[in-house]
Amino acid sequence: MKNLPLLFCGIFFALAFSFSGLILSSNIQIGSLTQTTETLDENGNVMEGETLYPLKTSGLAKQGKQVYIEMGCMYCHTQQVRRSGFGADVDRNWGPRASVARDYITQDRVLLGTMRTGPDLMHVGGRPLNADWHHLHMYNPQITSEGSNMPPFAFLYETREIDGAPSADALKFPPNSKYGPEDGYEVVPTRRAEVLVEYLLSLKLDYSLPEALILE
Repeated sequence: MKNLPLLFCGIFFALAFSFSGLILSSNIQIGSLTQTTETLDENGNVMEGETLYPLKTSGLAKQGKQVYIEMGCMYCHTQQVRRSGFGADVDRNWGPRASVARDYITQDRVLLGTMRTGPDLMHVGGRPLNADWHHLHMYNPQITSEGSNMPPFAFLYETREIDGAPSADALKFPPNSKYGPEDGYEVVPTRRAEVLVEYLLSLKLDYSLPEALILE
């Protein structure tokens, strides 16, 4: 028992050095990363006047990110495109290139995800899917992706009686869809649904970085 304090100190310092090494090495590797242009000048500096990437999430998309978090979307969807040789993400058109550490530096909360029950969403805004498609998919995934195991989020939408002309933002169901409302009724997105779709449309990996080029 007389060596117990020494044993405790040994365990404490071993854990402390390991933790410090993990944090410090990560900070040295990515802590100094900043926004940059798609290409650098001959001296390795950002190109003056060019757009800095990655862009910051703002406006409705920023509000939609909070809804994305509240709905637990990151438990079934990732936001990280694996490089070729470590998965078929690029071949599946989930992104034109692999994602890198710099892609996340403007995010206050990085939503890498924990598993892929559904497809990766890092570049979902760059796919040929418009807002109408996303709203139908959120209302009931079986409408757009038959056999999907994603649950419906119909509670983000309101079914109401049509008063005069249909609303401009009413969901456009396929003809004779069994998921559509009864005659004389329409389904419209709530504010939460609207901002969530805006966030999904904002997710694009359509820019190059000096360390991650989009190859034609």
